[in-house]
Amino acid sequence: MRHKRAGLHLSRPAAHRKALFSNMVAALLTYERIRTTAVKAKEIRRLTERAITWARRLGPILTKKPEKRTDEERVQVVHAMRMALRVVRDRDAVLKLFEEIGPRFLARHGGYTRIMKLGQRPGDAAPMALLELIPDENAKVEEKPAPKGKDAKEAGEAKAKGKAKDASSSEPKAKSKAKAASAPKVKKDSGARAPAKSAATQKRSGRSSGGK
Repeated sequence: MRHKRAGLHLSRPAAHRKALFSNMVAALLTYERIRTTAVKAKEIRRLTERAITWARRLGPILTKKPEKRTDEERVQVVHAMRMALRVVRDRDAVLKLFEEIGPRFLARHGGYTRIMKLGQRPGDAAPMALLELIPDENAKVEEKPAPKGKDAKEAGEAKAKGKAKDASSSEPKAKSKAKAASAPKVKKDSGARAPAKSAATQKRSGRSSGGK
């Protein structure tokens, strides 16, 4: 019977398996996206969401600066970080979890990651998957501020120079068009035939020739 034996073994000893999962969870929290087999991705998702939940449970404490937290709040943060360190053994990843990732999911109750299937691996045909954190929906695109002072003057001068170059390049074209329009048109008489005579003129010419 498999009492208290939840999770996958992956044909590895316990020490190897724990180190593997810890490193992969740390990589997911650091880079927010990893590519692995579908079986590992499902297990890593379970461990990652548990670590994110420890950070999210702190609630508005995460949005406060460390200097403005009370003693009780500091104790709660330390306890949550220690619980996350049981799974994630990388301190930099845990700091990012409590400073950036945790506040991102304060309004979300579970479902912090998603898995996308990528097909089979060429070597052994193992099903591959892309495991990533859900991006922040409230993130705004930063707009570049308008140039001020010297930067604004330099930008205006560059635009003026560009317009002057366009005007100077268009002047010779306009002159050539004006010359072509003012030049006299010469008719080409390269063996052009005389216009055909009308029927009335042909009759008159016939009468006159017959009278002679």
